[in-house]
Amino acid sequence: MSKKLLAWVLLTFLAGRWPAAALAQAPLASADAAQACRQARLGAAARTAATAGVPVRHRQKMDRYDLKWVKLDLALENNSRAVAGSALLLVRVGPQPLDSLAFELYQAPAGAAPGTATLTIDSVVADGRRSPGVLRQGQAATAALAQPAPAGALLAARIYYHGAAPTAGTAAIGNAYSTATLPGGSYQVSWSLSEPFSAHEWFPIKQSLTDKADSSAVSVTTTLPNKVASNGLLRRTVLLPAGKVRYEWSTRHPIDYYLISVAVAPYVEYTTQANLPGAPAMPVVGYLYDQAALDANKYALSFLPSTIEYFSSLVGTYYFADEKYGLAFAPMGGGMEHQTMTTQSSLGTDLTLTAHELFHQWFGDNVTCASWEDIWLNEGFASYGEYLYLQQYYNPRSWLNDAHSYASQDPLSSVRVPDTTSVSRIFSYSLTYKKGASVVHMLRYLCHDDARFFRALRTYQQQFSGRAARTADLQRVFEAELGQPLGYFFDQWYRGNGYPMFNVRWNQLNSSLFLQVNEVTSAGASPAFFRTEVDYKLTFKDGSTQLVRFNQTQASQGFSVPVAGTVTGIEVDPDAWLLAFPNTVQRDNSLVLATRAASAPALTLFPNPARGYLTISGLAPAAATTAEVCDATGRVVLRQPLPVAPARLNTAALAPGLYFLRLAGAQGETLGQGKFVQQ
Repeated sequence: MSKKLLAWVLLTFLAGRWPAAALAQAPLASADAAQACRQARLGAAARTAATAGVPVRHRQKMDRYDLKWVKLDLALENNSRAVAGSALLLVRVGPQPLDSLAFELYQAPAGAAPGTATLTIDSVVADGRRSPGVLRQGQAATAALAQPAPAGALLAARIYYHGAAPTAGTAAIGNAYSTATLPGGSYQVSWSLSEPFSAHEWFPIKQSLTDKADSSAVSVTTTLPNKVASNGLLRRTVLLPAGKVRYEWSTRHPIDYYLISVAVAPYVEYTTQANLPGAPAMPVVGYLYDQAALDANKYALSFLPSTIEYFSSLVGTYYFADEKYGLAFAPMGGGMEHQTMTTQSSLGTDLTLTAHELFHQWFGDNVTCASWEDIWLNEGFASYGEYLYLQQYYNPRSWLNDAHSYASQDPLSSVRVPDTTSVSRIFSYSLTYKKGASVVHMLRYLCHDDARFFRALRTYQQQFSGRAARTADLQRVFEAELGQPLGYFFDQWYRGNGYPMFNVRWNQLNSSLFLQVNEVTSAGASPAFFRTEVDYKLTFKDGSTQLVRFNQTQASQGFSVPVAGTVTGIEVDPDAWLLAFPNTVQRDNSLVLATRAASAPALTLFPNPARGYLTISGLAPAAATTAEVCDATGRVVLRQPLPVAPARLNTAALAPGLYFLRLAGAQGETLGQGKFVQQ
């Protein structure tokens, strides 16, 4: 454990005896940023039963309308979990008339002791008419409408309520709305954190990932000198009698229920700006505990604008550029990517936690996973944002090694979340965060060049902007970009479990290098074989190196490549692209004959040299055949389906040179091979 990480661990456990300024400066090691993000979500969830939702019948009632707008008008303080006010839900009625409005709001369990925190509904007014009655069953609430709303109509329902948000033991992820006193005893903060399904613990809402509100507004009345941080832009600040003030925030972008947020404290504000293409200068706003916290974090805050600009250049201009990016401090033990207003316990010295939460603004906020089954689309990509940040400013190799190490610790489970009621499984550090990030890294490798990878990510962001997406949606985007089916990849790395290992034997004969690669998998892995391309770094006697890439399509496979010098060593996957280890390499002087004997049938290719096309003979009829062409380094440069008759390959896109052709069957097996020259 590094000194920096040890300092953070000690601070976490001893926070009650540390001053606020020290807490504000607490560093987060780069390897621990996703862990801190995860901790903020888990809270007491590992010790208590999760409240994963409402009965199916109630969800069906909520699905009878589309949520258009949410407006909260609340009274909140920095030293209390008391919540009072109203929530206005503007909904579009579905194809059938609506005689009642179903929503979710917390109430204490039946038989709870007097004084137990609960939220009481005072009244519901829909289109100016008071509801004749509200039925409550746990968190499921149904308000009868005084007059049915016609199909397709807009219905405005205001829910008046008051009470206290629950504490740990009733929430799915600790407290959806928390109050804490910072070390020192005088500074108090209240803040929200609703992910994954606890927004109902502080305001009435329909909790559906796929039904984003088109926009939202949050108005909070509090006591001066408190300030309130929330989503979008601060449209107005209204001074009120008796030392009160109302902060009116709103966003005009689609927003998911769990990303609506508040943070209340006597904050000190600090504003810089980011300059994004085609947009006015955008405010980057910090809400910090006090002047000491601002002084301690001002240098780290100065990196935020350039990081926003950098991420924008990679995956598309920050989608909330017409509003802001904000960061509000709260002693939550990590961070939460509330849309346009991240809540975070500290910036740390290397900003990896900050980079993680910032990258969520694209992956999680602009495009949200459509099911908690696909949470890696949020957390795996946000974790990879840490890597991209480090790649820009530092050396990310140790981060990558750490990610692979964690990803291998739970080899019998998949990135896909099978139990979406389990908070600890949704936010599995090894699977959702680290293996998820490793899968993103392998997608980048599969693209062969960064231009294609980031173009695919920009397409994904544009196509699903303001919406929710599934893993299948991401798969289709990458398939379109690469021009090939990727079902095998997602079956292996998203739905499957385990990882491959490569045992390599090699030998050199004159100018030909031969490799025999046997792939084995971790115990209990599914699938039993991982199809993947693999890089090999060749080291020569003169100290020079060469990188070659082969496509592993069978568990045991031989490869050959021409070399210009004497090879002295080979390294498998030298740049750690793959979640594949440990790998072994040894020289085997008997390998050449074995490789030749095991080689696939030779094909007759003509004309050779090729002049734009290549006709192939000597191939047995097959239902599905794919031609795969590699250059002299082993890199796949062309892959296309091959018609049965005539078996002709279009080589017009190839540059002049020597190429190796392999024909693969439907299961990836080698049907034949040969080499040709393109003129």
